Amino acid sequence: MPGAGAMVLDADLIALSALQHYLYCPRQCALIHVEQAWAENVATAEGRVAHERVHAVESEVRRGVRTVTGMPLRSERLGVSGIADVVELHRTAEDAWRPFPVEHKRGRPKAHRADEVQLCAQARALEEMFAVEIAEGALFYGQPRRRTPVTFDVALRELTDEVAASTHGLIASGLTPRMGYDKKRCDACSLIEICRPQTTGAGRSASAANHARRSPRGSADRNGRDGAGVEMQRRRSPRGSADRNIPIAPVQTR
Repeated sequence: MPGAGAMVLDADLIALSALQHYLYCPRQCALIHVEQAWAENVATAEGRVAHERVHAVESEVRRGVRTVTGMPLRSERLGVSGIADVVELHRTAEDAWRPFPVEHKRGRPKAHRADEVQLCAQARALEEMFAVEIAEGALFYGQPRRRTPVTFDVALRELTDEVAASTHGLIASGLTPRMGYDKKRCDACSLIEICRPQTTGAGRSASAANHARRSPRGSADRNGRDGAGVEMQRRRSPRGSADRNIPIAPVQTR
């Protein structure tokens, strides 16, 4: 995660969505953002189509509120960049714009805080971009098709900072951690066939583990790459970048 006052390059930034992936499951985050793995199921396909609709860059004004879709975001403090689904710009008494971010999600509100952290990171980026403080935003869920307000209080802001630091540390390490199999979480994940949470060994990439099931023993070359060309070299994680006290989605290890 970039240090305070340091020049931040685009290469130093991670995808804002990675914070949501990390808090849902660090292994899922590593599969997507380290191993560049992806697979779709019905849920992700529906979510992708919904986001493609709102990510078309548009702007309109109704009743004094300017609504912008597909707004690029960047936070040097968190070291993230991404695209906001919807940002409503409200006029203040000082004749300035105050952003109100709205993130669209498929399904229903979740028991964990991954969606709230993603929205808070968007708000933090908007605060840097517009030089204003943003008190709240909203999550719009496909079911029941109404907004759920989210207050950006101290606890949520601190959690967002911790998740951003831990996500940077995970991606910088280049490693894919093992997570215990949890039926509700894992069965709903589109990456379950790539991840193989019940069989993948600790500390091994899913790609390497899957390849090992097909390849003769000892087929990896001496440079640390398996036969599928997956880089297995370990990189040192920034000191103190991981926080084991961050609450992720509940896990029931079998």
